[in-house]
Amino acid sequence: MLKNNLITNRQGEAIDYTFYPSSRANVLVILGHGVTGNKDRPLITAIATGLAAEGWPCLALSFSGNGASGGTFENSTIAKETADLQAVLGMVLNEVKIAYIGHSMGAAVGVLTAARDMRISTLISLAGMTHTAAFVAREFGEITPGAGFMWQDAHCPLSPAYVQDLKQIGTTLAAAEALPQPWLLIHGGEDDVVPTQDGRDAYEAATGVKQWLEIPGEAHSFSPQSYPVIVQTVASWLKLHLAEIDERAATDPPMFV
Repeated sequence: MLKNNLITNRQGEAIDYTFYPSSRANVLVILGHGVTGNKDRPLITAIATGLAAEGWPCLALSFSGNGASGGTFENSTIAKETADLQAVLGMVLNEVKIAYIGHSMGAAVGVLTAARDMRISTLISLAGMTHTAAFVAREFGEITPGAGFMWQDAHCPLSPAYVQDLKQIGTTLAAAEALPQPWLLIHGGEDDVVPTQDGRDAYEAATGVKQWLEIPGEAHSFSPQSYPVIVQTVASWLKLHLAEIDERAATDPPMFV
């Protein structure tokens, strides 16, 4: 499904990923994580594993500066991660239809990318960040960029580049309004990192085919109890909006062609 097994961004940094093979051909679900995350976070792994079991091949990536990908965390901005995602899209074979699932900041990356890149056929946002300037002010407003850390995590320095990027973007609502692809939005009802209202605002702004699911009692990263609901909701959405894919089964579909 990919042109080769090495993915690099425009800076030449390697993008680490895990491929989850499955029975469907000519479709690929790409999953992107949130800030301070990586491809091996429980939510990402659970969704990719669950969707693969339902027949949907998945590719979970770590954006540059995260996990085992190249680059530095200080440069992990929405703008750079949008370019990372486009680099991944560029490595997918042309005949393959792509769905993108993003969590938190990874969802903002998805909205901004999909609004201008029709290689993404359908979009799924999990606890999607919408008001980026408000987020950085709320979560890190009392921390000096370049001197402090995100949520007291010494592995995640708060960089001036990150703060400036989120402030400059401000909000993803304009992209949400322009988004042409079908869009599924899932949010926890008790999210205290990205407020549920962010998701509601994005849903209200969207003018295309859309669906909203709010899971009562769930926080930002969702709990294992909610994973089956998320997987089944996403699987149903994919079946509805990627209906033209080749459904033929393959015992061991090739990862690379």
